[in-house]
Amino acid sequence: MNRIQYNDKNKIFHLRAKDVSYIIQVYREGYLGHIYWGKEVNAYHGSFPLRFADRAFSPNPDKDDRTFSLDTMPREYPAYGNTDFRTPAIQLMMPDGDHITDFRYKSHRIVKGKPALEGLPHTYVEEPEEAETLVITMKDSLHPIEMDLMYTVYADWPVVVRSVKLYNNMSESLKIQRIDSFNIDYRSRDFKLLHLPGAWGREREVDIQTLHQGVFNIESRRGASSHQHNPFFALLSQNATEDTGDVYGFSYVYSGSFLGQVEVDSFRNTRVHMGLNPFNFEWLLGAGEAFQSPEAVMVYSDRGIGHMSRAFHGLYRKRLIRGTYREKVRPILINNWEATYFSFDEDKLLALADRASSVGIELFVLDDGWFGKRDDDKTSLGDWFVNEEKLPNGLAGLVKEVNEKELSFGIWVEPEMVSVESDLYKEHSDWCLHVGGRRTSESRNQLVLDFSRDEVCIAIEKMLMEVLASAPIEYVKWDMNRHMTEAYSAALPKDRKKETMHRYILGLYGIMERLTAAFPDILFESCSGGGGRFDPGMLYYMPQTWTSDDTDAVERLKIQYGTSIVYPIISMGSHVSDIPNHQVHRKTPMAMRADVAMAGNLGYELDLTKVEADELQAISKQVKRYKEWRHIVQLGDFYRLISPFESNDTSWMFISDDRMEVLVFYYKKLAYPQESFVQLKLKGLSKDRLYMTSEGDVYGGDELMNIGIPIPVLEGDFKSCHIHLKKI
Repeated sequence: MNRIQYNDKNKIFHLRAKDVSYIIQVYREGYLGHIYWGKEVNAYHGSFPLRFADRAFSPNPDKDDRTFSLDTMPREYPAYGNTDFRTPAIQLMMPDGDHITDFRYKSHRIVKGKPALEGLPHTYVEEPEEAETLVITMKDSLHPIEMDLMYTVYADWPVVVRSVKLYNNMSESLKIQRIDSFNIDYRSRDFKLLHLPGAWGREREVDIQTLHQGVFNIESRRGASSHQHNPFFALLSQNATEDTGDVYGFSYVYSGSFLGQVEVDSFRNTRVHMGLNPFNFEWLLGAGEAFQSPEAVMVYSDRGIGHMSRAFHGLYRKRLIRGTYREKVRPILINNWEATYFSFDEDKLLALADRASSVGIELFVLDDGWFGKRDDDKTSLGDWFVNEEKLPNGLAGLVKEVNEKELSFGIWVEPEMVSVESDLYKEHSDWCLHVGGRRTSESRNQLVLDFSRDEVCIAIEKMLMEVLASAPIEYVKWDMNRHMTEAYSAALPKDRKKETMHRYILGLYGIMERLTAAFPDILFESCSGGGGRFDPGMLYYMPQTWTSDDTDAVERLKIQYGTSIVYPIISMGSHVSDIPNHQVHRKTPMAMRADVAMAGNLGYELDLTKVEADELQAISKQVKRYKEWRHIVQLGDFYRLISPFESNDTSWMFISDDRMEVLVFYYKKLAYPQESFVQLKLKGLSKDRLYMTSEGDVYGGDELMNIGIPIPVLEGDFKSCHIHLKKI
């Protein structure tokens, strides 16, 4: 089947992903109009034509036709300054200061598979038959400037992947002031907007609001995708729910500052686009040079938010995440941070490792404090060599002893930062982001290294390579604990200063690409004060992310639920920590903490050497149970049942990849008098098959979905239960 077809007679492109059609028309003198994106149609016969009328105050490119204006046209990729008053997707400044561009259709080509994006993370194919890509070349009507609009449709997912590449064929430089990765113009405003705002410790809250005339921004200006806004949003039909209605999801494969924008105009049309944040951004594109935008992934669902989520999960798990751990279950770990903070020595670590081994934990992770003179958070970032006062036998000696306890070994690093109190800063104080003559702001007693500079990237990469080669390290937690201020590079000339933040991200991606290629068997986990850089760009290099520094079980219900809107469960680090919780000081039972953490990649952050015997036994049982279940959680399909944003209770479920096993979790936050009995309806089961619980009860799939399963009475606050079923 040809997934992309072009009708030369009516100049219509019809793109088909799984169950989805996307239709574009070349209109009049080469304008590119957006016709349709939604549920698949066999063929398009013109049922939704571009329609125009004489609109007051909407100017006309053709003075002889007052009905036609770009201000009212549903456009595929609008430029600035040519009768369209809405926000453009691209804005350039010519050598003479002119900001106007007028891109028209020049040509197109259709290729099997999906071309890679050089230097940027991207979704991919393993066989050309998995996808087709349309490249539409647009040319400015005045200057020799061209751009390729790239569209990839996948056979197995309801996905359209878009990006833009701009070519400067002039003999002089131009400046890019804005370049989005996609634009969609809907001929309606009848939507609700779903996005994932938050803050440190409460990342990715689910917020849904009705659209009105005006502009709504989802953005980060911080140099990272941020805790405050995730680079994702969705438009929902007014009747959309978790399981019904039309949903259009947009996810940006990038880890830096971004802007997503939804604009409802005076004609009740809705424009949607996302790209590099134009705030503090400008790019000098030299003669003969090209600029590649990051890509955006667009998912359509006619079966509600849940179906959209599972499409993102499947694509990101199988065709964004790469390497050894893409389809491999993740190890259960113990992290020493909340057990020791900076105060540890080799004996203390080995005692913790010994206890971890005794309960079946598989990976010991040494967190902050192992390097330089790092006894607090004021010193030594940038000095990536072992603190021999704490570890007299070095990393190699420690790892050897940990391995002898049948544990693999992992380590924490924060390579993007430097402490003022460090050898690196004393030698290279100009290697941080700064503005000469101005005070440089600190956050968490640290500065941001200038990864837009090759010499900085080379030096940090060399130190990391030496550390990772010094011992059999099998896991790396890559942290980043502040955002950018004074975000300029001393190495860039004055007309390129606003390139710093994007060049930083490109430098970061380069380091990550080379490190992961050099150490393909290391499991890399990204972190930024928890979930402050949980984005598709990072998942391309590091197949899991520390979901949040907030490990409180109650707060994690919201955090993990919101994260699951876009990101696969296998990408979420989720740990059991001590009580009172170190972030919100709440006390929750060990059973609930474990049930929440087992709905992700399970780990522990507590001092096992101080745990009572009965609790240690409980942990041993949890570890054993999770080893039996993790293939369902990490590699299966995920269904949300009850939202913590709407209820005192929360529930979700997993179905194994072979559809033979089901795992259900149910959580109750607060008790109240005269509680009713709970009958929980499940989803995604085979309606004609029988399922047996661990206790031997047998139910039909249709019965479990339409009538539900009884949840046991949970007495008291902060209670949970789990149900494991197997298909008969």
